[in-house]
Amino acid sequence: MKPSLRARLEQLTERLEEVTALLADGSVISDNDRFRKLSREHAELEEVVGVWKAYRQSEEDLETAESLRNDPEFKDIAEDEIADAKQRLISLDEQLGVLMIPKDPNDTLPVYLEVRAGTGGDEAAIFAGDLFRMYSRYAERQGWQVEILSSNDGEHGGYKEIISRVIGDGVYGRMKFESGVHRVQRVPATEAQGRVHTSACTVAIMPEREDIGTVEINPADLRVDTYRSSGAGGQHVNKTDSAIRLTHIPTGIVVACQEERSQHKNRAKAMALLAAKIEDMQRSAQQTATADMRRDLVGSGDRSERIRTYNFPQGRLTDHRINLTLYKLDAVMEGDLDEILSSLAREYQADQLAALGSEDSLA
Repeated sequence: MKPSLRARLEQLTERLEEVTALLADGSVISDNDRFRKLSREHAELEEVVGVWKAYRQSEEDLETAESLRNDPEFKDIAEDEIADAKQRLISLDEQLGVLMIPKDPNDTLPVYLEVRAGTGGDEAAIFAGDLFRMYSRYAERQGWQVEILSSNDGEHGGYKEIISRVIGDGVYGRMKFESGVHRVQRVPATEAQGRVHTSACTVAIMPEREDIGTVEINPADLRVDTYRSSGAGGQHVNKTDSAIRLTHIPTGIVVACQEERSQHKNRAKAMALLAAKIEDMQRSAQQTATADMRRDLVGSGDRSERIRTYNFPQGRLTDHRINLTLYKLDAVMEGDLDEILSSLAREYQADQLAALGSEDSLA
């Protein structure tokens, strides 16, 4: 292990002790925001430091076993312990490599989930509804909360567009690789000849920042429209112009929120969504600018990029970015996404480690 990495791990060990002390401080306990952030940092540090301590213990075990190697009485035992300690060091070194990958500060945040019907007409809208249901079922399994902000129903079911918030710990870190074009191949219910049709939907996953002030939005750049909400809502619906539509003139981004009865609440949610969209656009531009420097698992973030195909006649799902094929499409559509999302995360970690290795070799 490189001396620089050892020094960094020792610094993290000291920081863990410092954070542990702060969490016992009365002034910190009474400050909910600070206590929450420190608790999150403590959990991350505790994992890294725990593996680092196990690594150092394995080094000590190896040193002790090697000192007994020349003693005839303990030679066989020493050889076994040496082999065991070396194997543990290899495993722990790999774990530390993954844990030391720079964390995405957005990983812990809730997200805006946006599903839009693309090519395919009514079938694309129906598939958009299927995708939203799939993500909702997965969120339910994770104990997350899904809150619909706006929707535009398809004429024969599903959605032309649906935008929601998915609230919970670590949502963005788990779902961030879902952005892109999702393609479906199946026989539509309206197809009399039994022919397989191909349709597509776009999915966008955007983190909801805790402080939207990081994105500056000039009020003069906004066009604000109010209108009456549609859909369920009892006597309140169609009596007040509570729904809000915001148009950001410089970028052309349009967002709407109609789920709350209060125009003020709808405006606040629409502003937060607009800030997330502007930030997502900026992030995509940065990724595009640096795409030639190193490969990124999710590409530039371009929504035209096909990432996955759902083939219903064969019960097959294929993620084209990592060449993963699964024959359990029914289970996936019911929200069984763990195998897919975990595979994407592992591939991303491997890509990050390779990039770190390249940087180290150039240093």
